[in-house]
Amino acid sequence: MTHSHDNGTENGDRVALLLGATGGIGGAVARKLHERGYKVRAMHRNAREQARKAPEYDWVDGDAMVAADVLNAAQGAVLIVHAVNPPGYRNWQTLVLPMIDNTIAAAEATGARILMPGTIYNYAPETFASINEDSPQLSTTRKGRIRVALEERLEGAAGRGTPVLIVRAGDFFGPGAGNNWFAQAVVKPGKPVRAVTNPAAPGVGHQWAYLPDVAETMVRLVERADELPVFARFHMEGFWDHDGLQLAEAIRRVTGKPDLPVKGFPWWLVKLAAPFNETFREIMEMRYLWREPLHLRNDRLVAFLGAEPHTPIDMAVAETLTGLGCLENR
Repeated sequence: MTHSHDNGTENGDRVALLLGATGGIGGAVARKLHERGYKVRAMHRNAREQARKAPEYDWVDGDAMVAADVLNAAQGAVLIVHAVNPPGYRNWQTLVLPMIDNTIAAAEATGARILMPGTIYNYAPETFASINEDSPQLSTTRKGRIRVALEERLEGAAGRGTPVLIVRAGDFFGPGAGNNWFAQAVVKPGKPVRAVTNPAAPGVGHQWAYLPDVAETMVRLVERADELPVFARFHMEGFWDHDGLQLAEAIRRVTGKPDLPVKGFPWWLVKLAAPFNETFREIMEMRYLWREPLHLRNDRLVAFLGAEPHTPIDMAVAETLTGLGCLENR
């Protein structure tokens, strides 16, 4: 089984199946693959509606929870991008592992490589200060334990010969991506920025990842897939906000409002609502990620690629705020 790293127009007959193409990271990876000349096939439960929005992709009907749908969609694919996640943190117990099992089965049947974004949920605070690809995954949270099991299943599939690539980064932000902390807490989409919300405890650093940079990193790795081990895992540095205030400073510079107030996140309100709302319960479980700084290290990635794709923070913030409708006169 060969996995060549042709690029440009030579990729035209190479099919990449996207699961989760309408999400933030799935959409960003789909765009990069399309730019590189891949034929992007995207599976969705309402393919016809999506085809009107993004006609450049080949949309096929299907549900990531149905093994036969994933297998059918994967026919002829050299790459399966597994970027599908239950919305609002809901139903992870029942959805996350069956979906990866379906992707693994399809990859084993077709010889495709699996590409998946990793999460920071896999780690417990004792390893936070400096996390590399081989750091122990000791999460004690529900979502974290599920993601650890998911990566263990992928490692098992790699042991049986299916190539796997996992790229892990900090909290996503980017144009056109609404299901993340930046778009749902830091700023209010659809209106000019009047204040910035910082969910972190005072002075606590946080790691952010600009989606086009994450997607570019993934695609560069895929283009050199024949140099990768069967099970490959890479971490990104992204934008390390060392004291929790640097992202807010970038927003102030980009908006031209040096006096924008920075407010704390109303964790007390989430805690009050948590007993009545599954999403709030799951958000509360993630609070530890804002109380202590978690820092992924990208030494392995830099050693392999030479450098990490990195958009300057002010440009990344400007693109994101423009996409969210938060910049006046743009």
